[in-house]
Amino acid sequence: MTSKDCGSHSHSRRKLIRRIIWSIIIILFIIFLTILLIWAILQPSKPRFILQDATVYAFNVSGNPPNLLTSNFQVTLSSRNPNDKIGVYYDRLEVYAAYQNQQITYRTSIPPTYQGHKEVNIWSPFVYGTSVPIAPFNGVSLDGDQENGVIRLDIRADGRVRWKVGAFITGKYHLYVRCQAFINFGNKAAAGVIVGDNAVKYTYAQGCSVSV
Repeated sequence: MTSKDCGSHSHSRRKLIRRIIWSIIIILFIIFLTILLIWAILQPSKPRFILQDATVYAFNVSGNPPNLLTSNFQVTLSSRNPNDKIGVYYDRLEVYAAYQNQQITYRTSIPPTYQGHKEVNIWSPFVYGTSVPIAPFNGVSLDGDQENGVIRLDIRADGRVRWKVGAFITGKYHLYVRCQAFINFGNKAAAGVIVGDNAVKYTYAQGCSVSV
């Protein structure tokens, strides 16, 4: 075989490799474009959360100065998937309470679940914390709110979700849910329903802020 034949053979091989690479790139681009078009046509909407109620079993500030908080709640959250062609996988969802942007309870995990089209899920987890240290300025503010008779808390749910469109499942997205809850320490009978020894149930049925 002459050197000319070898050069021609090497050139043909490089052309073949380039064609294969470009074919793969074009196929991947078509797949990506198809997914993008389907996604744009379906226009997925975020899950809608509602804080239905919260039952307060304990809420005590201790220490001098007041910097330790012991609390125990049971909250009821409902989530609705507003999409009629897209399902939602809740791979991780953790619920906790916060005061003035500081977490005041431990995180309670919701079992992973799949939410079908237009489906509603209801969860009633307990969130609690025992002698949780709080920032000095929050301790003073919390003590003042208790004296005034009303405390505003945030019931939060953080997690990761995936969307399911037909057989296609997306990657994981962060989910942040923020719900406001007011606890009245004045006239308990007027603010909530007494459901046990020192336990008061507050009904809210209000929408939460959701971001993905």
